[in-house]
Amino acid sequence: MRFGIVILPDQRWAESSRRWRLAEEYGFDHAWTYDHLGWRDLVDGPWFDAVPTLTAAATVTQRIRLGTYVASPNFRHPVHFAREATALDDISGGRLLLGLGAGGIGFDAAVLGGAELSPRARVDRFAEFLELFDTILRSPATTWSGSYFAAVDARSTPGPVQQPRPPFVVAANGPRALRLAARYGDGWVTTGPQAETAAEWWRAVAAVRDRFEDTLAAAGRAPESVARYLNLDSSPVFSLSSLDAFQEATGRARELGFTDVITHWPRQSSWYAGEEKILEAVAAELPRLRATI
Repeated sequence: MRFGIVILPDQRWAESSRRWRLAEEYGFDHAWTYDHLGWRDLVDGPWFDAVPTLTAAATVTQRIRLGTYVASPNFRHPVHFAREATALDDISGGRLLLGLGAGGIGFDAAVLGGAELSPRARVDRFAEFLELFDTILRSPATTWSGSYFAAVDARSTPGPVQQPRPPFVVAANGPRALRLAARYGDGWVTTGPQAETAAEWWRAVAAVRDRFEDTLAAAGRAPESVARYLNLDSSPVFSLSSLDAFQEATGRARELGFTDVITHWPRQSSWYAGEEKILEAVAAELPRLRATI
């Protein structure tokens, strides 16, 4: 079992840098930040872009892997994002993880003034995004045309440090997105469907896990070829509400075959409200949890 933590980009770097350093010191395997132009009711508060945040995080860490959670075609274009990803992979010394998703509705989808897409259209767009993004990162020059994206002689020199490209961790719950995760993903990440209770959520996570296994089999991919990430904090119970809650959640995730779990840095209020002393207690337990779970 590997352990990850999301550090929201809602603090100035003078404060946020401490969190990224501590994430590594605490022994987390990967650390992520949300890739949004604004997120839910935090849109009116401080918010910073994921790419420069991860770039800065790379300069104050040495070991921990760093990821976008998750980049989407709501405002990312594969041509430019490939350049950003190549630079991030270089600056971090090959530690970049690319969490990628279809993008939802809300601020990110509306702020650029485009028409709202249906769920089907968002997945259509995501399929194009993945194909073009993957092609650019693997190729010295790419010309490509689709319904949503195009590239004319897009270059990728010198290419990523990680070859043939940094790992794609594809977010998926629905059938079509799961097929894209099975096709392009080095990892799959799920939030599980929304649920009223923790028990209901865990049942839903087990069901989507089963669908993903079936999708992998249909795609001819071995189950062990794709890492499986679970966002623990999509459950109604915040995973860092207590040490016991974290231990129980990670244990249940392991039983369901997840290789990686992701929690969130506690905030003073609103989303992921909690106390950093619980995070410190969890960090102290990570070596034991890694060995036993």
